[in-house]
Amino acid sequence: MRSRRVLTLSAVGAAVVALTVALGAGQATAGPAVSADPARVDTEREAVARAYIDALVSHDASAVRFAPDATRVEAGLKTGWSGEQMRRDLEHGPQYRVIQGIRDLEMSEDGDVVSTRYLLDSGVAGVKLLTVEITETFEIPDGAIHAIVAHITPRFGA
Repeated sequence: MRSRRVLTLSAVGAAVVALTVALGAGQATAGPAVSADPARVDTEREAVARAYIDALVSHDASAVRFAPDATRVEAGLKTGWSGEQMRRDLEHGPQYRVIQGIRDLEMSEDGDVVSTRYLLDSGVAGVKLLTVEITETFEIPDGAIHAIVAHITPRFGA
């Protein structure tokens, strides 16, 4: 069942990316990630994780602090091999161009690990096609992201 979900999500992601490239969709215009509690102040590590999440929408990774050997695993598949590659993907990767916005961000910290959960809306030309719930853990032992592990669940009707 898990492999079927991963394949389904991959197929949906590939279709959305292909449609975006075909239509030449521009950069998303949505603002930064919106917390469930906007009055809440981030801890130092949470601010590092938030910079990454904001870059998903803005495609500006200049504020994201990655360790040189940072990694990312999404749905069990390695999608990030270095800080440089992940920064380049955030800024230029077609897989991120379909992101329209992030909402309902929840964050918590336990030692060097920041856990996040949020809804990510994706689509083309201002039309929302899919919402997914993303749960990510960020290992941030020294002010830089060393590892990200993401789990993605489609949310129909969200």
